[in-house]
Amino acid sequence: MVRHIKNVFISHVHADDAGLGKLKTLLAKSGMDIRDSSINSSNPNNAKSPDYIKSEILAPQINWAGTLLVYVSPKTKDSDWVNWEIEYAVKQGKRIVGVWEHGTKDCEVPSALAEYADAMVGWNGNSIIDAIVDEVDKWETPDGGTCSPVALKRHPC
Repeated sequence: MVRHIKNVFISHVHADDAGLGKLKTLLAKSGMDIRDSSINSSNPNNAKSPDYIKSEILAPQINWAGTLLVYVSPKTKDSDWVNWEIEYAVKQGKRIVGVWEHGTKDCEVPSALAEYADAMVGWNGNSIIDAIVDEVDKWETPDGGTCSPVALKRHPC
């Protein structure tokens, strides 16, 4: 039974496209239907100009979404695109929620996520939904355990 429907943009690296389907399935089983506006292999972007991609493709998709989810895997931390998407979403006043990839043991998060995230949660449907819907601001380890407190600083200017 769907309890929530949300518009989201899932920031990720394309090598992790398969994980997006798993994330959507996890959320659906937990009662959330997400409408995802992110660019992935089923919705490819064939443009070449980075400025065009940012202003004409990514920005409108992020603007449409209420929340930016960041799918965090070991590959994510070095993505300039993921960092740009996070920084853009912050400027638009979007909620930023990081989600650890299923089975991730430990990896670094993108620098913009470390600076601006409202929450970082493990692979648990209810935790992810709480972070999106109830705006629960918490940081969890990949297995869902409690992290040490994280000083969050948000300045969208």
